[in-house]
Amino acid sequence: MTKSEKVSFAIETLNQLYPEIPIPLEHKDPYTLLIAVLMSAQSTDVRVNQITPILFRKADNPYDMVKLTVEEIREIIKPVGLSPMKSKGIHGLSRILVEKYEGKVPSEIELLEELPGVGHKTASVVVSQAFGVPAFPVDTHIHRLMYRWGFSSGKNVVQTERDAKRLFPKELWNDLHLQIIWYGREYSPARGWDLEKDVITRTIGRRSVINDYLKKKKAR
Repeated sequence: MTKSEKVSFAIETLNQLYPEIPIPLEHKDPYTLLIAVLMSAQSTDVRVNQITPILFRKADNPYDMVKLTVEEIREIIKPVGLSPMKSKGIHGLSRILVEKYEGKVPSEIELLEELPGVGHKTASVVVSQAFGVPAFPVDTHIHRLMYRWGFSSGKNVVQTERDAKRLFPKELWNDLHLQIIWYGREYSPARGWDLEKDVITRTIGRRSVINDYLKKKKAR
């Protein structure tokens, strides 16, 4: 298969498996999505979805959030991990949204990245899922699969994002990054990976990755 045929195969398979694409983090507007994505760093979506309703009952908009202290936010979000840093980010960005943006979340990646606690991936998720702006946020699943499929060198997430944007049509980015995340979780995880169930890697995967998998399986 040529590279473009492999890309087409991956897209077609993902569309068949995920015609309807669930959004991993529960939210009701750009602000609650921004907070949920910030909280999800080095945590799981399941854990975040358990904690955000508790936080949002107290404050689901920046005006109410700044009425809470950093310590109060930290106590609520402790279970998701990294709470000292995340609570400062949530309080700090909420204050800026109130003072600078009339409580509204900006739809530009560059402006979002200026907010405390908001990195490139968080900003990309927000513009993509809240505003429909084409973006390709790269998480660990996408980084892993882009390497397994031979679509990127796997050096770093910056390179992976660049390669993904070069290979995939722009109009598919917003759906595709979510489809790849779901596929990575269900069929091509980092641990407990079963190549038999992973039809995309089995069909188009990087030869060295497949050989390494088979070698380890044989040694078991």
